[in-house]
Amino acid sequence: MDACLMEEVRLNGGRGALMEEEGKKEGVGYKILYGIASLHAMLPFRVLYVLSDILFFLVYHVVGYRRKLVRRNLKNSFPGKPDDEIKRIEREFYHHLCDYFVETIKTLRITEEEVRKRMKFDNPEIINRLTKEGNACLMSLGHYANWEWVPSIGLYMTPGVMPGLIYKQLHSETFDRLFLKIRSRFNSVPIEKRRTYRTLIKARNEGTPAVVGFLSDQRPPKHITEYWTTFLNQDTLIETGMERIARSFGIPVVYLDMKKVKRGHYKGRFCVLTPDASEEPLFAVTEKYARKLEETVTREPAYYLWSHNRWKFKKETSQPVN
Repeated sequence: MDACLMEEVRLNGGRGALMEEEGKKEGVGYKILYGIASLHAMLPFRVLYVLSDILFFLVYHVVGYRRKLVRRNLKNSFPGKPDDEIKRIEREFYHHLCDYFVETIKTLRITEEEVRKRMKFDNPEIINRLTKEGNACLMSLGHYANWEWVPSIGLYMTPGVMPGLIYKQLHSETFDRLFLKIRSRFNSVPIEKRRTYRTLIKARNEGTPAVVGFLSDQRPPKHITEYWTTFLNQDTLIETGMERIARSFGIPVVYLDMKKVKRGHYKGRFCVLTPDASEEPLFAVTEKYARKLEETVTREPAYYLWSHNRWKFKKETSQPVN
């Protein structure tokens, strides 16, 4: 074996050992994180909400987590509201954000009976009708109320229907594994966004009916400037992946209108955006989604994810607003 080849083997062996060592560290880190989260999830809701109140004080008053961003987003979204009301919505948002955090961790241990009491769907028969005979249906929703409990829709589905939720892989493998565990409850199937097409094609070929949720209100990458609209009084770049997939498969799209009934209790109601996305004009489904989400947020603004830098990118004046 010549010297160059021996050096390559040595280097590759070193990389393999390093990757193996990093994998072990990730495994230990996940076990620790999962253990802490599981202990947290065993606590009753009344204790969790005490912890949430303490967390609110730290996040809002001590750390001031993204307060400038939240205030700016609220003021730009509701220019007609007085400062006192903006501040009230801001405080309610941070209270809700802390509730969302403890509720999400609780999902690790929550029972089916308990989640049925706390996350109700008014008309799941719409989904069951649209997914008959092996059909697929896309469900659009926003980062509103507690979206992590939406996968419990699987408890209301006709047996055999696959409930899925599209997600973007987190940078931290440890936290990604934890959230996959959470989002796999109630027979839900987390689908990494790059595998969406393959998953739907496989389901169609196997005759498996599916309802797949899309959280389409996050900021798209900067290089994607496909569709702009006015959302909450601001020029907004909208993710169009959901519509593209629905159009290519010729399948229906529904919107899930979420409401927070009281602390720890939510309900959702479905409305059909289109029975067949392939028959709609280009971007019509995306626009309908934006309008429905705007109605949801405007009704009770405090429960939207205002800490997300949704309007980081500005529209060039050469691009018309839809």
